[in-house]
Amino acid sequence: MAAIVTFIGWHDSGKTTLATQVVSHLKEFGYKVAVIKSSNDTGVLFDTPGTDTYKHREAGADSILFVAPDQMVLQTRSSNLSLTTLAHRYFPDVDIVIGEGFKDARSVSKIEVVGNSSQMLRNEVHGVIAVATNLDVEGNYVFRLDQAEEIASFIRKRFLKEGEKRVDKVSLLVNGRKIPLKEFVQEALSGTISGFVKSLKFADNASDIELRIKIGDADKS
Repeated sequence: MAAIVTFIGWHDSGKTTLATQVVSHLKEFGYKVAVIKSSNDTGVLFDTPGTDTYKHREAGADSILFVAPDQMVLQTRSSNLSLTTLAHRYFPDVDIVIGEGFKDARSVSKIEVVGNSSQMLRNEVHGVIAVATNLDVEGNYVFRLDQAEEIASFIRKRFLKEGEKRVDKVSLLVNGRKIPLKEFVQEALSGTISGFVKSLKFADNASDIELRIKIGDADKS
C-alpha cells in the first residue's frame, strides 16, 4: 500500500501552496504521487454546462468517469470514505498519496501548516509529525514555508527510503481501516485466493487480484 501524508491547517494558512511544491519535489525524486484534497465547500463543479459529463450529472448519475487521451476524471457523490480507503481504492499503484485536509483522519501522518500561532492544531489532532510555519514554533521537526524541498526530503526519508519500503503481497482494509497482516498470513491468503481465481475461466493468467467483500445487507435498518 502507498504511504499517506496529509497537510492540515486553517484556511489561508498556505497549505495548498506548500503541498503542491512538495508534490513537485517528490516527482523530481522519481516517485509516483497522487493527491486527494478535502474541502468543506459545496457546489463546486468540475464540469461545464453543456458538456456530456454535465448532462449525465444533471440526469442524476451517481458517478461519472471521463476518459480522454490526456486525462481521466472521476466525479462521484461523497460517501464519507476515509482518507485511507480513498487512497488505497483509487490509487493502489502510486508510491505515496499526499492529502490536503483530513485533519481527523485516523492513523495518518500529518504535517501542519501554521499561519497563526493561536490556531495550531497539533495539540487537538493525532498524528502531527512536523510543522511548517514562518512563526517561532518549538518542536523536533519544524520547517519554514519556503522549505518545500526539505519537507519533501523529510517525507522521502521517513516513508520512501529505498531498500526499506515493504511491498505487501496482500492489503486488507476493514471498514476503511488498514489491518496489518503478518507475512505468513499474506502468503496464506494470497495462495488461497489466487488458487481459486486461477481456476476460473479467463482468469488463469491473473497477476493482480482485487476482491471486495460486503458482509450483510447495508440497506437494512
